[in-house]
Amino acid sequence: MQQVDKGFAIRVRDLVVGFGHQTVLDHLSLDVRKGEILGLVGASGGGKSVLMRTIIGLIPPGSGEIEVMGRPIGDAGDRVTQSAAARWGILFQQGALFSSLTVRQNIQFPLRENLVLSQSLMDEIATAKLEMVGLAPEDGDKYPTELSGGMTKRVALARALALDPVIVFLDEPTSGLDPIAASDFDALIKTLQKTLGLTVFMVTHDLASLNAVCDRVAALADGKIVAIGPMPELLQSEHPWVRAYFHGKRSQMLQPQTR
Repeated sequence: MQQVDKGFAIRVRDLVVGFGHQTVLDHLSLDVRKGEILGLVGASGGGKSVLMRTIIGLIPPGSGEIEVMGRPIGDAGDRVTQSAAARWGILFQQGALFSSLTVRQNIQFPLRENLVLSQSLMDEIATAKLEMVGLAPEDGDKYPTELSGGMTKRVALARALALDPVIVFLDEPTSGLDPIAASDFDALIKTLQKTLGLTVFMVTHDLASLNAVCDRVAALADGKIVAIGPMPELLQSEHPWVRAYFHGKRSQMLQPQTR
């Protein structure tokens, strides 16, 4: 039997983040295990994306400690953070593709920024990443305005995978997709995670995605992680926000697992 690495890909301790007089994250602590898909849920405006952006160095913390693959994370200008950033990929909400670049050029952007490679090798890598996310090589010639919502997400994921990261951050990856496209994207994430051995940190409000792909789910409320564990454990939580979220009218799709 293969031995499972019990280490942590991400460790957050006593994190405080605020804007002006508003505290968004209030002494928050969280561990993300290597090789797992962790889903992060919380109320709209409750700090989910703030937590993700703080972990990757885009928002400076007021206090607390963050480690990614054993390296301390500061702000985006910190040399250690810049070095660690080569080990993660990010899919921002709505894809955030450069509209003036082709699909192929979008995927190659991280390569140009971080490596010195020939154009032919970058073309080969871009083609491989397109195929990895279920797109055809000829899709590389298209511009973002020519893509459907599902294709945009796949291209953004291909760009996130360009540098062969060990961690992928996904910010609302299925938002704006119809149920079929969202289900297909969930399956793609699960397949890539297993095939590549990725750690996936996924911010989402999509109950179906949480149920389909996440090994564990962390619930963010009142600036803290108030519950964390596999979906069956979250469904048993007595925390008022967690109960309202997972047992409301929109969560009926989860109810067959609790019968």
